[in-house]
Amino acid sequence: MSAPGPVDGLGDAATPGTGEVTATVIVNAPAARVFAAFTNWERQSDWIPLTRVRVVEGDGGEGSLIEAITGFGSAALRDEMRVVRVDAPYEVRVVHCGKVLRGPGAMRCTAMAGDRTQVVMHEWFHLPGGAATRLAWPLIWPGSKLSLKGALKKFGRLVEQGRLP
Repeated sequence: MSAPGPVDGLGDAATPGTGEVTATVIVNAPAARVFAAFTNWERQSDWIPLTRVRVVEGDGGEGSLIEAITGFGSAALRDEMRVVRVDAPYEVRVVHCGKVLRGPGAMRCTAMAGDRTQVVMHEWFHLPGGAATRLAWPLIWPGSKLSLKGALKKFGRLVEQGRLP
């Protein structure tokens, strides 16, 4: 999946950062159903650990602002995402535009034989903390990838069981 280009009004957050994470899962369900489940933003709380997701502005489509808060109390991380492209049932692109998490992300659904769907999620984060974080990224990356892959596997199971959307 290629990195997205600049998006008006989002400044440097719309350009790819150096922290890149990709995860893929095959879901035994049609692409339209998988896409609908993924873009049911509030239900992402069901499959992303320790995270509450809500639409802050808009209807969840292009131009909407989505907020995901991960953690507990003061140890929570707030992730704001602007939905910049919706091409149902194939792709949704966001730009993480908060104070800490910044950078573009994309989720793509590819229909496969037998009503199966390949889901690819790709994020390009600007790493906070400067040079130290960039040096630590090779150590942080495996945990980020495992976490994303685990969440997508849970997502796939919930879709297959009919519990999403």
